[in-house]
Amino acid sequence: MFKALGRFFTKIKEGLAKTRSVVGGALRKLIGLGRKIDQPFLDQLEDTLLQADIGVAKTEEIIAELKAKYKAGEMAPGEELLDLLKRSLRAELQAPVEQELAWAPSGPTVVLIVGVNGAGKTTTIAKLAKRFKDQGKNVLIAAGDTYRAAAIEQLSIWAERAGVDIVKTHDGGDAAAVAFDAVAAAESRGADLVLIDTAGRLHNKEHLMRELEKIRRVIQKRLPAAPHETLLVLDATAGQNAIQQAKVFGAAMGVTGLVLTKLDGTAKGGVTITIRRELKLPVRFIGVGEKIEDLQPFDPDAFIEAIFSADGA
Repeated sequence: MFKALGRFFTKIKEGLAKTRSVVGGALRKLIGLGRKIDQPFLDQLEDTLLQADIGVAKTEEIIAELKAKYKAGEMAPGEELLDLLKRSLRAELQAPVEQELAWAPSGPTVVLIVGVNGAGKTTTIAKLAKRFKDQGKNVLIAAGDTYRAAAIEQLSIWAERAGVDIVKTHDGGDAAAVAFDAVAAAESRGADLVLIDTAGRLHNKEHLMRELEKIRRVIQKRLPAAPHETLLVLDATAGQNAIQQAKVFGAAMGVTGLVLTKLDGTAKGGVTITIRRELKLPVRFIGVGEKIEDLQPFDPDAFIEAIFSADGA
């Protein structure tokens, strides 16, 4: 068990290396030995936090708290400052959930996967399918992005790699019909989990939202309680733009959780904290690599420790 936990933390730490270099490494260098907490120090600290995309509001809050504690004699440079930062950022993140998904009490659990093209929806679906198949679940994928050329083919390839079945149609087919057929197939085959892909871009935002709402309505005709989860996939490298995407999808689709992809490709992993703070939505999974096993359940403690840990730790 302890070896497994160690491997888990190592994977998270490796995936957040770029963010750690901007936040943890820069802060350790900034603090130094006996560095005075003066205005130049606070300015540099502010720049460091903003570079990590932690957000203006949270950064201002941290600086104000640091000033107050230092003036009151409750704060000294060094590890105490790092501890304050860890506690402050950790407070923005939800506690780990007991279950990775909200499973249906009976029958198949239906999960709608939404997000803009390029965010990593297709690979996220494959990684989720593989993860839950490895846990002994019978998983079915629905290729509901019928508008993007090659999307169905790509998902078919990933389904084969993950070792799960897929329900699909031709390019330009009725996405809602695919979703309905997938739920029906899951019921008849005794599947545990249905992962439904959706289009990420249509002619305009209103068209996209109508299409997604149609899929939801059609699913509910077959299974009234579905979807049991609606997960929004966001590209962490998009930074603040990811927040705007989340607001659009959240308002229209009743998003229940987030999947942040490509955290290994950005030094702005602090956007995780900003998204959580502004949207009040739980982060379910994070992507820290391209391999099919590189989607990890989000653990706030491991996330914060990975950002602030020394490279040799």
